[in-house]
Amino acid sequence: MALLESKQVALGTVCPDFNLPGVDGKSYSLNDFDQAKALVVMFICSHCPYVQAVEDRIILLARELGSKGVQFVGICANDANDYPDDSFESLKKRWEEKGYGFPYLVDESQDVAKAFQAVCTPDIFVYNQNKELAYRGRIDDNWQKPEEVASQELKAALEALVAGSQPSVDQKPSMGCSIKWKK
Repeated sequence: MALLESKQVALGTVCPDFNLPGVDGKSYSLNDFDQAKALVVMFICSHCPYVQAVEDRIILLARELGSKGVQFVGICANDANDYPDDSFESLKKRWEEKGYGFPYLVDESQDVAKAFQAVCTPDIFVYNQNKELAYRGRIDDNWQKPEEVASQELKAALEALVAGSQPSVDQKPSMGCSIKWKK
C-alpha cells in the first residue's frame, strides 16, 4: 500500500459537477445536494486499511450532522478489475452491512476523481452552501486509535459551516492509500 497525502486544492475552488451511479441503484449529481449547508465529498473504498480505520467515525459523524444540513457522499474511483474488493457489488455489500446512511457512488471512468484532484483514500473535500471548497483535510489527528483523538478537524470544519462561519485555514492533509488508477 502506497501512503499518500491529499493534494491541497485551493480553498474557494468550485465543486466539480458529477453524475454517478450509486450502490443503491440511483444516480446522483451535484445538483441533488443543493440544499446542503455543507457537502462532504469523500473518495473512499472497501479495501484500504486507512478507510477501514476511520469508516465508523465517518458514519457516526454523518449521522450526527445530517440533521443540521450536512450531506456526506462517498465515491469509489478505484480500478475494480485489479481490486475486486472495490467492485460495485462489494461496495454495495459493505454499504449495506455498515449502514452508511449516505450515498455511495462509483466513478468507474475515474474522471470525477481526476476533476476533484483526488489522490488517496480517504480523500475529503468539504464545500460550503455555495459549493466552494471550505475544508480539505483529515478527519482527525489519529487515524489509528480513535480513543486517542484529541482534535476532530473535520467535525470542527463542518460545525463552523453549519454555524455560518468559515473553518480554520490551518488544515492538515488527509492521508491514505493511493487511488488505484486504471493502467
